[in-house]
Amino acid sequence: MKLFSPLAVNSMTLPNRLVVPAMVTRLSGEDGFVNQPITDRYVRFAQGGAGLVVLEAMAVHGSKSGPLLRISGDEFVTGLRDLASKMHDAGPGKCAPQIIHFLKISRTGWRQKVQDLSVAEVLAIPGLYAQAAVRGLQAGFDAIELHMAHAYTLSSFLSRHNGRRDDYGGSLQRRLRLPLETLAAVRAAVGANVPVGIRFDGEECVKGGYTLDEARVMALRFAQYGVDWLSISAGGKFEDAQPREGEPLYPYTGYSGERCMPGRNYPPAANLYIAAGIKDHLRQHGLFTPVVATGKINRPELAEDILQAGQADLIGMARPILADPDWPRKVQAGRFDKVIRCCYANVCKAKDERFQTVTCFLWPRGAIQAPQSTDTTPPVWPAKGAALVADISQARVSLKWNAAEDAEGVYGYDIWRAEGTSPPQRIDAVPGAVHAYHDSNAVAGLNYRYFVQAYDFAGNRSVASSEVEVSMP
Repeated sequence: MKLFSPLAVNSMTLPNRLVVPAMVTRLSGEDGFVNQPITDRYVRFAQGGAGLVVLEAMAVHGSKSGPLLRISGDEFVTGLRDLASKMHDAGPGKCAPQIIHFLKISRTGWRQKVQDLSVAEVLAIPGLYAQAAVRGLQAGFDAIELHMAHAYTLSSFLSRHNGRRDDYGGSLQRRLRLPLETLAAVRAAVGANVPVGIRFDGEECVKGGYTLDEARVMALRFAQYGVDWLSISAGGKFEDAQPREGEPLYPYTGYSGERCMPGRNYPPAANLYIAAGIKDHLRQHGLFTPVVATGKINRPELAEDILQAGQADLIGMARPILADPDWPRKVQAGRFDKVIRCCYANVCKAKDERFQTVTCFLWPRGAIQAPQSTDTTPPVWPAKGAALVADISQARVSLKWNAAEDAEGVYGYDIWRAEGTSPPQRIDAVPGAVHAYHDSNAVAGLNYRYFVQAYDFAGNRSVASSEVEVSMP
């Protein structure tokens, strides 16, 4: 599989094409230092075998930011160095900090905008990034990723909602100025051989925001400036954030936030057209900067098809690898059947919105890390069987079944459905403590068949339950 072929990125060679994009964890304390829960989370990702793990955005400046890692002073280097060392010991992949500058927000609803920054404050930003990048290298990371996506400072300069009236706002040329100056400053500070990537929005997904049409040009300029990879995101903007009384605006609560982290109601690879359009534009200009495609890509065959078609060079998986950090290792061994598969319930997103520790909906209650197990014995149904039954009420199909049994514990249940004579498809999953499911997408005029499978902490699956057939009235 091309998915597990190496890729040279400047002086760094990734062992495979899987990238864990930066994810907020809210495991750090308010002080921004590395702690044990942060270490456990990222060592677990490294053990899973992804080619590149990008650590959560670390502030390059001293503004108050809540429980997020920092890289804004030399005092943070020791903890980051220990973390990078443990990640390197844990797996074959590389690791990079994502570094970020953000603007101020308040619980009153006020937020600072790029037009509020003085020229002196703007001019200081490239230097802050450069200093942070040097600290990243001192800490032993393999590369640096510059955060220019979503609602944050450099993304807000790129945005068509940039309200500045000087040389840093207005035309696309001027909106690109600070991001390019920042890239140039980082490159000058770290040298030509250090891999430097950029994460940016390929589409803002808000009214009046930029689309792929402008994003292709941004990507081209970044590539011409020598960036080593482009990680493509979407949305996550303040412009359509939903205000909540007494809480600061959270930029993933509107439609643009859905597009950033497409949930179960979006199709697979929902944002692929953006990365593919950027890749094609670069190719037309004779540039082959690696592009990372993200956005609900979770099946090996889908990832492989994207790579084989030349729509991207790397595959970013955030939520699937949060659900099962061992996704890369299991798939490379030909055991996708043992992967704990993300159901895109976006409980992880909701926890971030509520400023809570980010965990997976499918993890056991109270766990702050994904479970680990070397067990090889699958769960079994009780002597009386799963006894799956279906009931039609409130214009939906409600399923119930008996709890499965496992020596270590049942992790969860996969829900399978077939329409008519079509082959069954996994449509969802629920945690192990739940023995019921409501299918609200069944409609009259179609016949459905359902069954469930239990799985344990190692991803061993039980035999399928007996099927039930349903015809909606």
